[in-house]
Amino acid sequence: MPIVNRIADFHAEMTAWRRDFHMHPELGFEEHRTAGIVADKLREFGCDAVVTGIAGTGVVGVIHGSGGATGRAIGLRADMDALPIQEATGLPHASTTPGKMHACGHDGHTAMLMGAAKYLAETRNFAGTVHVIFQPAEEGGGGGDVMVREGLFERFPMERVFGLHNWPNAAAGTFLWREGPVMAAVANLEVTITGKGAHGALPYLGTDPIVAAAGIVQALQSVVARNLDAADAGVITIGSIHGGDTYNVIPETVRMLGTARWFSPAVGDVLERRFLEVVQSVATGFGARAEAAFLRAYPATVNEAESTALARRAAEAVSGAERVAHMPKPTMGAEDFAFMLNAKPGSYLMLGGGRSPDDASVHHPLYDFNDEILPIGASYWARLAEDLLPRE
Repeated sequence: MPIVNRIADFHAEMTAWRRDFHMHPELGFEEHRTAGIVADKLREFGCDAVVTGIAGTGVVGVIHGSGGATGRAIGLRADMDALPIQEATGLPHASTTPGKMHACGHDGHTAMLMGAAKYLAETRNFAGTVHVIFQPAEEGGGGGDVMVREGLFERFPMERVFGLHNWPNAAAGTFLWREGPVMAAVANLEVTITGKGAHGALPYLGTDPIVAAAGIVQALQSVVARNLDAADAGVITIGSIHGGDTYNVIPETVRMLGTARWFSPAVGDVLERRFLEVVQSVATGFGARAEAAFLRAYPATVNEAESTALARRAAEAVSGAERVAHMPKPTMGAEDFAFMLNAKPGSYLMLGGGRSPDDASVHHPLYDFNDEILPIGASYWARLAEDLLPRE
């Protein structure tokens, strides 16, 4: 069973939505224009209810099927926010907002779920209720967590919740599934090293925090290599070091930022403990002082087995079993859909975007979502709703 014909009919409309969102990107919790368009379209489609203001800019559309009020319901979720990146694609629909762009495909996620909502509200070929969830602030803002804490699942009761993300380098229209962990937990790392400033030509008169920072970066590489079982997965990366302003002055302080990733809670505990120990001990060894923070952000995204089987079946109905593949290992990327999966059974699949390995992937200034997969994603959402909430 291929792409839903009715959804294919408004492929051009979905493309127009997606490119409009791309031209007008908004960062987390700032998605006022995007959320306004989504809410207006959901009302235009004939959703039975459209609720705004959840987590500030979140939107939920409620669609009742024509098969009777069974009391059953599911949720379908898309994220809406962009990234603080200067776009470099040069495309006609490139971002018109300096320093902001849809570099992760959330514009496509939003358009696909809007397409599914239009189809489901028009056909209502299911029994029960579908909640279409448009979430703000996935990119570091934890909008999924905020929606859950603000009563998403109490206000919109549902059995299961599902998410979908474009996967640029997989073949266009293919789906990847995985039971258990699919994306990593994440912590933000912050370190401030304080030494004693001095003239660069007279380093013995000071305490150089830059040398201490270099020692810390090198020592942190041993945490994963020597403190974790080789069969466990963990990452510590320092992504930013700032200290000093000129050629010949040893600064007073150095600031470092980084990230840690893991799947097992026990591994996360080891990374936190050893990160703090290494930073403090190495700084002390260089005669400096250090303040360090291991700020846990998102838990691991863990797919529930039964929900994943249901999602896989819907994907196979759209793309064919031969184009739905097992994801052999999880990715160290993080996703705040994890908070929804901690509250409800559900599953998170990847949809191939058809980019070559040499093309820009997500979080890159040259990335752009592939509009050809819009009807495939929308059809997946529609099949999932009709399969899980069948009419008598």
